[in-house]
Amino acid sequence: MGLVLKDLAEARAQRLTTGIETWVDREVAGCEFKDERLGRRFCKLLGLIGSDMGQSIPLVCQDWANTKAAYRFFSNERVNEADILGGHFEATHGRATTTEGPILVLHDTTEFSFKREKPDLIGFTGKTAGRTQCGILMHSSLAVTTEGLPLGLAAIKFWTRKKFKGTTALKRKINPTRVPIEQKESIRWLENLRQSTDLLAAPGQCVHIGDRESDIYELFCLAEEVGTHFLVRTCVDRLAGDGNHTIADEMDEVAVKGLHRVAVKDDKGDPDEALLEIRFRKLRILPPIGKQKKYPALTLTVIHAQERGTPKRRKKIEWKLLTDLPVQSRKDAIEKLEWYALRWKIEVFHKILKSGCKAEESKLRTAERLVNLIAVFCIVSWRVFWMTMLNRSTPNAPPQTALTETEIKLLDHLVKDRGANRSQRTTISHYVVKIARLGGY
Repeated sequence: MGLVLKDLAEARAQRLTTGIETWVDREVAGCEFKDERLGRRFCKLLGLIGSDMGQSIPLVCQDWANTKAAYRFFSNERVNEADILGGHFEATHGRATTTEGPILVLHDTTEFSFKREKPDLIGFTGKTAGRTQCGILMHSSLAVTTEGLPLGLAAIKFWTRKKFKGTTALKRKINPTRVPIEQKESIRWLENLRQSTDLLAAPGQCVHIGDRESDIYELFCLAEEVGTHFLVRTCVDRLAGDGNHTIADEMDEVAVKGLHRVAVKDDKGDPDEALLEIRFRKLRILPPIGKQKKYPALTLTVIHAQERGTPKRRKKIEWKLLTDLPVQSRKDAIEKLEWYALRWKIEVFHKILKSGCKAEESKLRTAERLVNLIAVFCIVSWRVFWMTMLNRSTPNAPPQTALTETEIKLLDHLVKDRGANRSQRTTISHYVVKIARLGGY
């Protein structure tokens, strides 16, 4: 198993014996580094950044010795994102095993932009206003419960582009539907689906959710191959049935199966309401013409949810979803719509992550160093997001769900000193407030 962090494991065991364990211990317990000293530094660094999310490395480290050690850690050639995130992935698996019901795996891509005198040391993400943008792309997979509680990251992929050509220019030269998926950046969707499914070790319990970028036929076939499920928003009007018509042709013939009223917000953020017409049908879906010899036809369910009328101060809601899950009633369709609606949570996670990384980017000049930094902030950002969502979704849950025994004892002592009553002490929201004040994030 290589050089396991034996001293960290022993220290953690000692803390467990004495009832002293922190969230950092849980997230690093499964880490392996090529040098035990790197493991000790990572453990300390994660605790420091977690204690003051959003501040720069010099501020959280407080002195020059720790600051220098932190930058050396990010710059060390023997450190990579797999080393940093290994423990968190294992902790995600542990939290998933205690979860009943479906586990939703939310997939999405985001990018981090930087201003550098030597952008070639990092790479490029695309073009903005005609200028090539320096930065790093990240495709992540976040496991959440059906109540929206984030269990942790289950897969992640970083990359940059040495040269960038717009998709419009590429389409003039090639037909992208005939290019093997292995030669496209979109292979990341398949890689993350496989990695996250393997990590969670419960393929039948997982439902992989993605936006219109994930409308990839190879992904549907891979999900069937590994025995997992998917729910994606479509952007392609695929061939259906015998191949003489499309999905849209068949769905035009489907009557409205029910109505569903949802609360939304308009462009100004004011509350509004939308009435959705729901249609669904099980169809035989065909692969793209150029790939019909390689991939089989699949029997999938199409769900259309379209808003009645035209809202005045926001875009009209129109979702077209594709899934391998059974949908036999209006209730089933609404359930799948609600699951897809949780996809925005990975966008919230990315916003938390970017806000944390924003303060610290000036000292790191290469893609490898920046990726190490982002990986550390991924763990801290998940912690912030998890505590926030736990407070909102399960305010009366037992504190052990979120906090270690040491944190509970300390906070309980503080609450008793301030004369709080028993009901206050047993709510997650109260603990979240207290631990935030103590720098527990």
